[in-house]
Amino acid sequence: MKIANLLLAGFLSLATAQQAVAQEAVTHAAHKPKAPMAERQVSQFRFADEANYSPRQTTFRLFAPKDAKAVTLRIYADGQGGTPLKTVKMAYDGLLNYTATVDGDLKGKFYTFDAGHGECAGVFAKAVGVNGQRGAIIDLEATNPDGWDADRITEKVKMTDLVIYEMHHRDFSIDPSSGLEHKGKFLALTEQKAIDHLKKLGVNAVHILPSFDYASVDETRLDTPQYNWGYDPLNYNVPEGSYSTNPYDPAVRIKEFKQMVRALHKAGIRVILDVVYNHTFNLEGSNFQRTYPDVFYRKTADGQWSNGSGCGNETASELDPMRNFMLQSMRYWVDEYHIDGFRVDLMGVHDIETMNKIRRMFDRTFPATFIYGEGWSAGTCAYPIDKLAMKANMRKTPGIAAFGDEMRDALRGPFNDNRKGAFIAGMAGNEESIKFGIAGAVSHPQVDMSKVNYSKEAWALQPWQAISYVSCHDDMCLVDRLRASVPGITQDELIRLDLLAQTAVFTAQGVPFMQAGEEMLRDKKGVHNSYNSPDSVNRIDWTNLTKYPQVFSYYSSLISLRKNHPAFRLGDADLVRKHLEFLPVQDCLVAFRLKGNAGGDSWKNIIVILNSAKHARSVDIPHGNYTVVCREGVINEAGLGTVSGSQVSVLARSAMILHD
Repeated sequence: MKIANLLLAGFLSLATAQQAVAQEAVTHAAHKPKAPMAERQVSQFRFADEANYSPRQTTFRLFAPKDAKAVTLRIYADGQGGTPLKTVKMAYDGLLNYTATVDGDLKGKFYTFDAGHGECAGVFAKAVGVNGQRGAIIDLEATNPDGWDADRITEKVKMTDLVIYEMHHRDFSIDPSSGLEHKGKFLALTEQKAIDHLKKLGVNAVHILPSFDYASVDETRLDTPQYNWGYDPLNYNVPEGSYSTNPYDPAVRIKEFKQMVRALHKAGIRVILDVVYNHTFNLEGSNFQRTYPDVFYRKTADGQWSNGSGCGNETASELDPMRNFMLQSMRYWVDEYHIDGFRVDLMGVHDIETMNKIRRMFDRTFPATFIYGEGWSAGTCAYPIDKLAMKANMRKTPGIAAFGDEMRDALRGPFNDNRKGAFIAGMAGNEESIKFGIAGAVSHPQVDMSKVNYSKEAWALQPWQAISYVSCHDDMCLVDRLRASVPGITQDELIRLDLLAQTAVFTAQGVPFMQAGEEMLRDKKGVHNSYNSPDSVNRIDWTNLTKYPQVFSYYSSLISLRKNHPAFRLGDADLVRKHLEFLPVQDCLVAFRLKGNAGGDSWKNIIVILNSAKHARSVDIPHGNYTVVCREGVINEAGLGTVSGSQVSVLARSAMILHD
């Protein structure tokens, strides 16, 4: 949930036709039937308020109302300031577009549209000037780095094979201790040190926080430190200028973003883009309102702007303009930038039908595209809750995943109380919720749903629909949460509980997800909502790699363990129910066995025991001879010793993994 924004002011054509998008009289009470379309002259509509460039001429199109008094195109020499070089009245084509063709070579020039509500770059600008106020006329082909034509990860793997690393560009590289040259930039992720770190850790998917052009950072003042998570969209289809080495040159941000994607792909790492279609930075100044007012947002039944996003406005994905925009925007990022997946911010604001259309679009084109999101909203939406892509409705979106906050909060404590702990703080009563998370949020005969914290029935059809995590950019990071919820915690205890929590995450049957820097025992000085906190709070301190080498070693070994043993990532609900058996335990204990050679694993009868109690515990296990591979904060797949019999002792606040 983007609580941060409460504080903010204010490849190819689609494979199948989309509905026409005209709606001269739009009903904003979204629970009512849609008003009839006034115009349905087109069976396929594409947003194209962009510059279709050639050396001879450039053609512009803008989606705007038929009754707009005048729609004007202005051409500028620069991305800001100055007077227009040319002003052109655009003509309505009868098909929801205003068009204009300007002769001559306009490459390197800038443009704005004015439909009577103020100048802007349009809705679907693909290149912009500094701060995104003007569109830019460029040759996109010229922004492709070397090897771009061969740059695709097309292999469709089981989604449970993914290991997702959530990263903010500035957090990752800005600190001098990173040793990276391009601090806070896209290019940091092209540097060998960054690539080597990610590969050694073992992650195979990087989830980058919003990297489109957002409003809250002034790109003309980059010599002054500025920070924001980026959940305040301005231009959805252009990379953010502050992460480039030159925000004044429209081609630079595009090329450098592609160079980043290319470098990660060469390392076998997929790129997942965090997208924020549920709201815009503000309402009045948004490109949506300035071009075609009132057709992209929801209103309540009494005519007020709905605020399900918690950010002052809420888009209407169920209406054709916003739905088609989302479809085409996401397709554009995959086509032009080779993006491998999307994390959908406040997915619970969007309607189920739209999310399923997005999934089907990629099933036809790039089926390896992974889509997951937050299965909740930040407030009440002006649309029926049973039609929204909420976590409780995930069975209606069978190709999409959602964050599993049941296990997250059962491990660390509730989102709304930083000081209240849960399982890893040694508190009983959270075991069933953790079991639900370990099963990948699918139904399991040994999980008593009446005791699960947020859900009283399984919401995932398949385990890959559940994102397993204990920490992300929202809320306190894991280290800060432990310090806040476990009074008097020592550094040794903190590390033990940190590793214990992540053992649950990475041995669960869902898709594992971690926040960047956790492998270095990252903290944020106790700040809960660091959306615009300074670098001193958000930056990752790379010296922690040498201060706490056991932490990185454990994380890396835990990821390797998961990758090497398919029993931890079965990827199928029936296989989970067949092979996953929970063992009887006491409070502050969770133990399970993966029976037989689950998933064709080379190991047999893998047992995982999580003990959050302050003392060692004895656990009954099926009689046998076992090899211990995880104990006392150390993982070694070759073995750390053997045990025989039907009982094993697990040290306080630690995990044990063994196999027959």
